[in-house]
Amino acid sequence: MRIPDRLQPLLEDGLISSVVRQLMSGKEAMVFVVRRSDDDPACCAKVYKEANKRAFRQAVDYTENRKTKNSRQARAMAKGTRYGRESQEAAWQSAEVNALYRLAAAGVRVPEPYGFHEGVLLMELVADADGNAAPRLNDVEYSEADAITTHRALIGEVVRMLCAGVIHGDLSEFNILIGADGPVIIDLPQAVDAAGNNHAEAMLQRDVANLRNYFGRFAPSLLATVYDQEIWAHYKTGALTPETVLTGRFDRVLKAVDLEAVLSDIEDVRLDEQARLLRMQSAG
Repeated sequence: MRIPDRLQPLLEDGLISSVVRQLMSGKEAMVFVVRRSDDDPACCAKVYKEANKRAFRQAVDYTENRKTKNSRQARAMAKGTRYGRESQEAAWQSAEVNALYRLAAAGVRVPEPYGFHEGVLLMELVADADGNAAPRLNDVEYSEADAITTHRALIGEVVRMLCAGVIHGDLSEFNILIGADGPVIIDLPQAVDAAGNNHAEAMLQRDVANLRNYFGRFAPSLLATVYDQEIWAHYKTGALTPETVLTGRFDRVLKAVDLEAVLSDIEDVRLDEQARLLRMQSAG
């Protein structure tokens, strides 16, 4: 096959020895099966598409509060200069690399990252039991029992991610692979910092809802679960750990209204207004 231009520098620098085939082309990148050496097992090279050729835009909800290297970059990105666009693109790509290393270290089942070179991410090729490239979740049919088991495993991964301070932000059946050892979460350039993004809770809710709705097709009982609210409630109080036992139920605790305090505040406002009117009459 013709070697893609973006992979030539990796061949020249000896980071890969050969390109086997193209694996897929998605909304933000193309993925190729490559070898780092003739003796190594195959791995993946994710080649990011240029910003103007991507279907997935760097929405402000995702990039909110992402750190830049220096103030010059921040100003350029805000102004939309060429340097700013290049810096923003680099930040978008490195976000996935950083998230992969962070999550792998936390024990989250993501592809093991091997390195990042000139816009190309080298990482583990997730394989099925036969050694072939693992299928996506949306290509797999489940019995009710298996759907419940796999859903539970993925909720566990969502929790482990959140304990590491990361929310996927675009999790669905299209970016989960079913490997020989279970589900593997992929595609993380839009991952957000849970503590530093005002939209974090909404993104977690959407990720969990996507899992609930997909697996609910095979196991309708899952459609009644509210893991998102339960997980976030534990997270907000600092009580969430990978070992937290979840039920899928959540009873919102409403704070009792202090009626006496409310009435007292109303009376204070009434008296202040009465005093103001008397002062106006006296002045007249």
